[in-house]
Amino acid sequence: MSVSIEPFRAIAISRQAHAMQAEGRSVIHMEFGQPSTGAPSKALAVAHRVLDSEAMGYWESTPLKQALAARYLDRHQVNLDPERIIVTCGASPALVLALSSAFNPGDTIAFACPGYVAYRNTVKALHLSPMEIRCGAESHFQLSAAHVEALDPKPAGVILASPANPTGTIIAAAELKAIAEVCARKNIRIVSDEIYHGLSYAGPTHSLLEFAPEALIINSFSKYFSMAGWRLGWLVAPSDLVDAARARAGNMFLTAPSLAQHAGLAAMDCNGELDAHVATYRTNRDIILAALPAMGITKIAPPDGAFYIYADIAHLTQDSLGFAHQILADTGVAIAPGVDFDPYSGHTHVRFSFAVSTPLIEEAMARLTSWFNNKTALR
Repeated sequence: MSVSIEPFRAIAISRQAHAMQAEGRSVIHMEFGQPSTGAPSKALAVAHRVLDSEAMGYWESTPLKQALAARYLDRHQVNLDPERIIVTCGASPALVLALSSAFNPGDTIAFACPGYVAYRNTVKALHLSPMEIRCGAESHFQLSAAHVEALDPKPAGVILASPANPTGTIIAAAELKAIAEVCARKNIRIVSDEIYHGLSYAGPTHSLLEFAPEALIINSFSKYFSMAGWRLGWLVAPSDLVDAARARAGNMFLTAPSLAQHAGLAAMDCNGELDAHVATYRTNRDIILAALPAMGITKIAPPDGAFYIYADIAHLTQDSLGFAHQILADTGVAIAPGVDFDPYSGHTHVRFSFAVSTPLIEEAMARLTSWFNNKTALR
């Protein structure tokens, strides 16, 4: 039996944006969470060399898995067997592998709302049952141990994301530990989406592996490593699910692109270049946070990490999708509607991605300030 899956509505915004560009309009893309920078220079150099010297084929890089395991040891003091790492075609297939190997059709999976649109829709597509827990400022827009403790009946699994999309909020280490303890006691599997690790403005980000060694961990080269188009990610599978996850990976996705794996390994030596991107994001974040009050926007989730501002615009609209289309048409600034991330109150929220250059952020804020002020004056 098929299930109904809602679209990712930011894609419609992006289509409109690209159509406007084709007509010669100036467009600033803040609708997707993707860096406007390219892959690190060393990764590009390695890719050029490999293209000239290797035919490539279906392959999973052992050196890449070993380097990723070394990263967990260095950054999280977690001694991880590289064979628990499955290299994937980005984080999205890793999510499919995690959910399909750990759960059975009909199982309930809980996650925070607002949250990434693909959690809800991928859970549904796999014939699992989504349980969206409405999370507000009182819990930093995140699932808490208290939330999980109160779930009755308990879900089979929970999805955590820290830093989160769309809010950018981070779960503190003590709360991660408390969530891990509740889940262990209640026999609830944890899937931790750590794709925004490395993008923090409020201290270090902790891997759930520090507190739950058998958690399923999703990550990717798309965000911190600035390699979204290379489609490279990984799943850390618990020891009892490695074989099941590998069987699914081989049948559904074969392997990640060979070229991307070579480039990704090289990118792991480029922390200086990549940390400079994070410094740019921090500057962009500060510019937006300073500009929003002048637009009458004062209710936002704390953007501790990632590269998003999630803002309440209930005083201006009850239709965030139509609002985003109108902003794009009038100003050339593309943003994401909140309905992608929250089916309950997302119609009064929007998300700004600040993963573009600082000059573009400054130009976008200038356009939006004028537009929002005029919108307020007309009310």
